[in-house]
Amino acid sequence: MALGTHLHILDEIQERLPEIVYPQRELMMRAFSQPLSEIRIVIIGQDPYPTLGYANGLAFSVDNDIAPLPASLRNILKELADDLGAPQLHKGDLSSWANNGVFLLNRSLSYDPRSRKIDPQWNPFTERVVEVLAERDLVGILWGKSAQELGRFFNSDRVITSPHPSPLSAYRGFFGSKPFSKANGLLRQMGLEEINWSI
Repeated sequence: MALGTHLHILDEIQERLPEIVYPQRELMMRAFSQPLSEIRIVIIGQDPYPTLGYANGLAFSVDNDIAPLPASLRNILKELADDLGAPQLHKGDLSSWANNGVFLLNRSLSYDPRSRKIDPQWNPFTERVVEVLAERDLVGILWGKSAQELGRFFNSDRVITSPHPSPLSAYRGFFGSKPFSKANGLLRQMGLEEINWSI
């Protein structure tokens, strides 16, 4: 991914990270493992899960042995089932989305469990990442205020927005927003392959 001079931000952040962070350092850049040419949709989260063992480097995703699922992820899977008319899934590993053209990026890539704080120093880096991605006229799915702050980088006809799927806001417009079918509709209009949202 062509991030140009902003790569120095990444080096500086990694030098300042505390010894223990969620997810582990080797998973922190996991979202970047897919070729840029294969990315068709960007979903932006806020920060890694603050519970030990939950964050796996992809926004909203957890490994399949995690139970119960985080509340936001449960709501995402509920909306997925309602939107596509499919049985509700109860496993939370979203790797298949990432492998199928969905870029799952958190605004902050690390959480410090000792201070119990997210790390805002990631914002310039992840903002630049979104800017580079959006130059390719991709579809953006932006849930909540933090994600929607980056909506300015996307073509206005390629953005799907709603409240965040957290329990505090899901009933204020996330449920019933149909982001998955809308995203595939936009991809069809663009002449691109739809996403297989099954996991």
